[in-house]
Amino acid sequence: MGNLLDRITIDPQICHGKPVIRGLRYPVETMLELMSAGMTIDEILVDYEDLEREDLLAVLAFATRLSQVKRMEPVAV
Repeated sequence: MGNLLDRITIDPQICHGKPVIRGLRYPVETMLELMSAGMTIDEILVDYEDLEREDLLAVLAFATRLSQVKRMEPVAV
């Protein structure tokens, strides 16, 4: 998973510092939204020709890392 995570970059000069794929201005957030809406990796690759399968696997690996918390507290709204 370590090599995949190298594909995710964070630079304050790109997309306001949001995590992106290889510095390409494709936010991790956007790719996750597409996948959660039902798009397959193959469909995304057709729409975003400069991305590679490993980029989208890196997005999933990054999201997995973010979700690995020991404990969450409910937030009152």
